[in-house]
Amino acid sequence: MFFFFLKRDHAIAISSTYVLKLQYHDRTRIARGVNDLSSRVPREVLTPPGSHWTIEAAVTRRSILNEPTLVLNRSWYAIATTTVRHAIRLMFVGASRGVSATSYETHSFDTWVELTVPPDELCIRTVSMRILKPEVIVLTHYDGVPNKSLPFTRRSLFKRDRHTCQYCGTQPGAAQLTIDHVMPRSRGGRTTWTNCVLACVPCNLEKGSRTPGEARMSLGRTPEPPPWTHALEIPTGGVPESWTKFVSDKLWGSIGA
Repeated sequence: MFFFFLKRDHAIAISSTYVLKLQYHDRTRIARGVNDLSSRVPREVLTPPGSHWTIEAAVTRRSILNEPTLVLNRSWYAIATTTVRHAIRLMFVGASRGVSATSYETHSFDTWVELTVPPDELCIRTVSMRILKPEVIVLTHYDGVPNKSLPFTRRSLFKRDRHTCQYCGTQPGAAQLTIDHVMPRSRGGRTTWTNCVLACVPCNLEKGSRTPGEARMSLGRTPEPPPWTHALEIPTGGVPESWTKFVSDKLWGSIGA
């Protein structure tokens, strides 16, 4: 996928695969062509005739563009996470503004690329400049909030139960963990957050089609819906300090554990 960014008399294209030199007439045409170009730009250098914007791309296989950025709605309420790549694109087309991690001032794309990047700071590197990584962006128009209910999925159940058997407390690995229905399905039990837990294969076989009480087995904790929304799930590895100002510590602890 390709993203095109304009800065004064030159523009920058960031790609995950190629080093390109492209030319386009104006900001409107660049923004309109972002999605369209991703499927048809060839590997070789492209130079459309009669154009005057020069675009260059510096490429690395492992890119900072895939790291997470927190998304706030217009009321500064945290509603989602996205990639740095998409956050930059939203800033470029005017759909969002970057939020300074220290002063909480907001910046358009043009003023964001003018910010000084500390020498030891991770940043987006291009042929001609270094761009600060946006850790938080605020949307300029959208003021809605996400649906707080979290659909039941195998992945989220593993996350809620921390890859741990809820009967014996072991962590044998994903391949040896199963989804157990506290009230067996054969007896009307439903696949819900309050009726499903992770169980290792031996515990699941021992419990069989009985309830925990009938099998004389006890749950480590009562199953309940996770205390996070799907939109705010984040990868493990720690939460940026700038994010904690917008989401409670309780939520981060639940997600990052």
